[in-house]
Amino acid sequence: MSAQSQTEVQDVTQPPAGLTLALQPINAGASLRDQAYAMLRQAIADADIYQSREEVRLDERVLSEALGVSRTPIREAMTLLEQEGFLRTVPRRGIYIMRKTKREIVEMIQVWAALESMAARLATQNATDEEIGKLRHMFDSFRDGTPAEHIEEYSDANIVFHQSIVQLSKSQVIMDQIKNIFVHVRAIRKMTISQSDRASRSIVDHLRIIEALEHRDTELAERLVRQHSLDLAEYVEKNCDFLD
Repeated sequence: MSAQSQTEVQDVTQPPAGLTLALQPINAGASLRDQAYAMLRQAIADADIYQSREEVRLDERVLSEALGVSRTPIREAMTLLEQEGFLRTVPRRGIYIMRKTKREIVEMIQVWAALESMAARLATQNATDEEIGKLRHMFDSFRDGTPAEHIEEYSDANIVFHQSIVQLSKSQVIMDQIKNIFVHVRAIRKMTISQSDRASRSIVDHLRIIEALEHRDTELAERLVRQHSLDLAEYVEKNCDFLD
């Protein structure tokens, strides 16, 4: 690795500005490996891994201290995460959080569009009126202003909205297939929601999707959800050169 590329690599103890992994000591009882895996996976999902071009290296010692366990379950958990595509090993350098290229992100969003649109279709058939009604209440706090005025809160609501559509499908296969894609798509949604007035356009799309679900309009709900994500893929393709 060149001297320049070495300077672009950051240790988890010195992350890019604002990037931290939120970790707490795990409890004894259940498998330490499984608990370490779950906490590391969630911490990676919650981190803004695309806010900087710099890579984040995970330090076993730091993770061991943060989680309050030995390095063995940490190594086992990281092996599982590497197999799932969340981490990558660089020989003689260490283990890094996996970042995708722009092309890979676009393709992942396209796959997300296919899975989430099918989830919306199934939601019109499987979700109760009460479950669908909860989607509308997610945006109650944004009725008196624009999403851009509360962008952090809206960004969180946006992520929960898309998760909820998948859950309302009540298809375990879709939920299992989409969970690994979600980490990267979530990070990109969070980064781009504040750009080019996307938040205001997003809430309009969301309300149309909710209406289609409420009316049990299967074809419309599926089409609106698919197009909503494909619009994000197109935006990333045209505007997110920082991913390369």
